Amino acid sequence: MTTEISDRLTVDLSTADLHGALEDPALSSMNLLNEIANHYPLAVQFAAGRPSEEFFDVEDVHTYLRAFTDHLARDRGMSPAEVTRTLYQYGRTKGVVHELVARNLAVDEGIETDPEAVVVTVGCQEAMYLVLRALRAGPEDVLLAVAPTYVGLTGAARLVDMPVLPVSGGVDGVDLDDLVAVIRRARRDGLRPRACYVMPDFANPSGLSLTYAMRRRLLDIARAEGVLLLEDNPYGLFHGGGERTPSLKALDEHRSVVYLGSFAKTALPGARVGYVVADQRVADGAGRIGLLSDQLSKIKSMLTVNTSPIAQAVVGGKLVAHGCSLVAANVREHEAYTRNLRQVLDGLAARFPAGAPASERVEWNAPAGGFFVVLTLPFPVDDALLEHSAREYGVLWTPMRHFYDGPGGEHQLRLSISAVTPEQIDLGLDRLAALITEWSK
Repeated sequence: MTTEISDRLTVDLSTADLHGALEDPALSSMNLLNEIANHYPLAVQFAAGRPSEEFFDVEDVHTYLRAFTDHLARDRGMSPAEVTRTLYQYGRTKGVVHELVARNLAVDEGIETDPEAVVVTVGCQEAMYLVLRALRAGPEDVLLAVAPTYVGLTGAARLVDMPVLPVSGGVDGVDLDDLVAVIRRARRDGLRPRACYVMPDFANPSGLSLTYAMRRRLLDIARAEGVLLLEDNPYGLFHGGGERTPSLKALDEHRSVVYLGSFAKTALPGARVGYVVADQRVADGAGRIGLLSDQLSKIKSMLTVNTSPIAQAVVGGKLVAHGCSLVAANVREHEAYTRNLRQVLDGLAARFPAGAPASERVEWNAPAGGFFVVLTLPFPVDDALLEHSAREYGVLWTPMRHFYDGPGGEHQLRLSISAVTPEQIDLGLDRLAALITEWSK
């Protein structure tokens, strides 16, 4: 709680005495949006990019936990005492479901990886932090990120004192010429670009995806310029149909990609289980060769010790129950998100027909999958307008301004299609249209 200094109140600390990132807007964005949502619980929720609750069932937790313990006994030959120890004790820092994660990547993504290259983390957010903490060796080290950028990545970089240089996203998801220009300009300025963060499939927040050709060129640039790619892929399974474009990691032939994974959208968000695949070779001071994952596990051991084995067991059980395929495990969810996305896009077209004058024109992109649609409006969009929208119209969304570390997104908002029902979509779009009509006058 924030308190003001007065004659009656004293404070023990000032934020000037704490880490500088605590004054950064990136660290306040999520809390601000959550507070507005909590203040207006009856508003239609187009803001949060959380998975649908339509298929949540408490009994699944018990089912998956049993499936995992059966797997330990049947497939790994553990005794009852060993099974109990696996669930109850602290466990291996890299995780206890690393082999299942590797199998899932092979089945669903065509990624062949050594299970030892996998570190199971407390959500994908910890995976980001571990990688950035390892890469940030000195004040000259910088991270590149395609703008607009997921605010959790920006916040993690702030916590490790790693500046983020924006790369233009453009209409194709990433401007590759700008990427090269930013890398070379940084080096001329005495900086060392370590990696570029990219979300190639239905990116949060833009909803954009990279074509196969763009992915190949991006990998070529990464290798030629000597930077890693941090690939974040929470939405790739939720495509609109047809053949999926391979992930960057599936195309990676030179260990240029560190792959960030999450089970929040595809398994169980409450478990808070993510992972990182870091198969890059690392030589220590004695000349021994290991994996980047080994170094990340050292950091994790001092940060969270390990990821909850019980949470891992629930996620692992879901993998076991579906042949290690999250595609198979998310058939209903895939259908629901595809339905919602189509309904939102059709609903926008019905409410904002083409031909409006520029002062009233509303435009939006049309992603082929994922959770997000971005609207461009004829007036500025900010947090004050969001609160007005929640209070007066009962509809929540996210100002795109939160996803830019600098200018950008001033006239845009993001709609999330994932956590709403078909009935809520129609109601929410009616309310949003009324807000836009009022503000356009």
